[in-house]
Amino acid sequence: MRNILYYNIDDNLDYENRILSEKGITDLKLIEVKDPDRRTPLYEIINKNDIEGIVVEYDKITDELMEKCPSLKIVSLQSIGYNNVDIESATRHSVLVCNIPGFCADEVALHTIGFMLDLTRSITFMDRTVQAGKWDPLLSYPMHRLRDKVFGMVFFGEIPKRIVPILHAFGMKIMVYAPTKTKEYLSEYGCKKAESLDQLLSSSDYVSLHCPLIPGVTEHMISDREFDLMKPDAFLINTSRGAVVDEPALVRALKEKKILAAAIDVIEDEINEKSDLFGLENCIMTPHSAFLSEDSFYEARERCLSHLIECLSEKGTGKYNSLVNKELLE
Repeated sequence: MRNILYYNIDDNLDYENRILSEKGITDLKLIEVKDPDRRTPLYEIINKNDIEGIVVEYDKITDELMEKCPSLKIVSLQSIGYNNVDIESATRHSVLVCNIPGFCADEVALHTIGFMLDLTRSITFMDRTVQAGKWDPLLSYPMHRLRDKVFGMVFFGEIPKRIVPILHAFGMKIMVYAPTKTKEYLSEYGCKKAESLDQLLSSSDYVSLHCPLIPGVTEHMISDREFDLMKPDAFLINTSRGAVVDEPALVRALKEKKILAAAIDVIEDEINEKSDLFGLENCIMTPHSAFLSEDSFYEARERCLSHLIECLSEKGTGKYNSLVNKELLE
């Protein structure tokens, strides 16, 4: 029997166990541990239960943990991002790391558009004033039509590709900062390539972040200097990762009116659920829910489990639909 740990994962494991039963897989045991206060060190839980595969959400899989857990063979993530795993260390310890890119592209694209419309029409802000007993349509900031406004996207993966047709339908112009994409490639989607992040920030009416969190590359990519470059009536939308934005800098930008408003789905400290953005009147927020629908929720769980089956079950074939550290199979 090979043991798999689901650590601090939402919901129970009835769905996963049903999949194993339907596939006739009897050599995997799923162990669920919820320890929201992290009272017991994760490495102790792994070693006590002889864990070979693990599923985590926000908790970090560090070099120290892998050093202490020689039985660990695979980290399977129910997410696109993998910034909570030390990939270099995982590769050195021969631990496979799998993610599930694209599973929620439709949902995040729709959420981004929802944020854009909400900011444009001041929907949440007006709702707050009405709920406070003030029936006055002029209490919000000035609103403008979308036609000919510039929507700037940072990076250009599956989510932005789904957003583009909707923006075109509104008559908007699209600028993209994506260093790995050519001008010709982006033009095929009707987008203009920004030669630098600075150009995108200074030219865009909306700045929407769609990049992974990469230490030293995209971590705090948007900070005080970048907010100084943005238009004072621009909007920031972040559905990527909280730490892509320097959060104290965003708080300052909103309070000092360097930008008009922001729509945020992710924060830096999601483990403790704390942020100085909470309560700011020109910031609308959702609780890292852009990815969520009934469809994406179960697709993520099934794809995550499939990696564990391929790696650890006798019925596995060793074929992964997404492996981050591919060099381990070369």
